[in-house]
Amino acid sequence: MSEPRLTDLALYLRRLGFGAPPAPTLETLRQLQLRHTGVFPFENLTTLSGEPVLIDLPSVEKKVLHEGRGGYCYELNNLYLALLQSLGFEARGISGRVVMGQPEGAWTARTHRLSLVTLDGVRYISDVGFGGMVPTAPLLLDIADEQLTPHESYRIEQHADGYILSARVADEWRAMYIFDLQRQEDIDYAVGNWYVSTHPESTFARQLMVARTGEGWRRTLNNGSFAIHRLGRDSERRQVADVQELIDLLESEFDIRVPPQATLVRTLERLIVTQ
Repeated sequence: MSEPRLTDLALYLRRLGFGAPPAPTLETLRQLQLRHTGVFPFENLTTLSGEPVLIDLPSVEKKVLHEGRGGYCYELNNLYLALLQSLGFEARGISGRVVMGQPEGAWTARTHRLSLVTLDGVRYISDVGFGGMVPTAPLLLDIADEQLTPHESYRIEQHADGYILSARVADEWRAMYIFDLQRQEDIDYAVGNWYVSTHPESTFARQLMVARTGEGWRRTLNNGSFAIHRLGRDSERRQVADVQELIDLLESEFDIRVPPQATLVRTLERLIVTQ
């Protein structure tokens, strides 16, 4: 059975600033990852609307490229992997366990999707779907040194379960996620997505999480708390007053076309009030 393919590669590339398919080089990979995190926001509005989060490639392509939306890892990194493969990169999907914000030593569910890319025998991880701390450059897998990106520095170290990715935040290293190179099939991602989008204890089912990157900044929105984080400067934060302001913010600061869905609007109103 052949892999599903993108139906509108040219549109996808145009959104990322390419007039023609670029060569599958390390510089191309760097540009793709940086631009992707700036153009296509991380967001979980579908989960909050009570609708199923469809992660098959045609559904994701329709949502992200044609409906003015973003998505989370099972959507964005699925679309991105299809792009990489269409351009001739040697790439495949892998998965990991998010430990950011968890007690040290915590073993969480396997609910994060990312990609492994091999260029001239050198292995990198490439991730465009990790929310407010998404790496904005591919990272070398097989060195433990600090690696610079256009935003924070990261490092990948050996771990009992494979590898652990950490980011330097406010001059300290914070663990982001644990991952390995185990083969993943669509069913593995379907199980993880089902948990993330429907389990009552899943963060994605209980709060609004939105993120986007740009030159020297990251924007985040958690329920009604909006922040702009600029490199080397204090973060700017403000609270959103009402649901219309929240919708305006999603459209103006994150370039999300908010669907006029009644359940979603009611959920957003409740999240602003109860935060």
